[in-house]
Amino acid sequence: MISLAIEAFAPAMASFRSGRDFAAWLGLVPRQFSSGGKERLGRLSKPGQADIRRLLIIGAMSQVRVVSRKPTPGSWLARMLIRKPKMLVAIALANKMARKIWAMLTKKEDYRENLLAAAA
Repeated sequence: MISLAIEAFAPAMASFRSGRDFAAWLGLVPRQFSSGGKERLGRLSKPGQADIRRLLIIGAMSQVRVVSRKPTPGSWLARMLIRKPKMLVAIALANKMARKIWAMLTKKEDYRENLLAAAA
């Protein structure tokens, strides 16, 4: 469903310079109030494509539920769940998924498992 929504509602991926720009267009990155080299991040910028953002967050939340029930030691998601609230971790995972989607579509590649995670 997410891929269909991206094909239907998103502009061409070549119009975004980076995965962060695509995630910002979706509304999955914090607003920046940075100056003088000091980085200050605010709340999530919600303007953007709400349908795709909602689908990504729902998919991320299901993954967070699975990992919270049966944690995988050493995984990024399990480490984040120890320190942060579940919804914040789900939004961070949705942001990560959006960046991966941008990378796959711009490079015209299929999804590859992380070699380090596959070896563990």
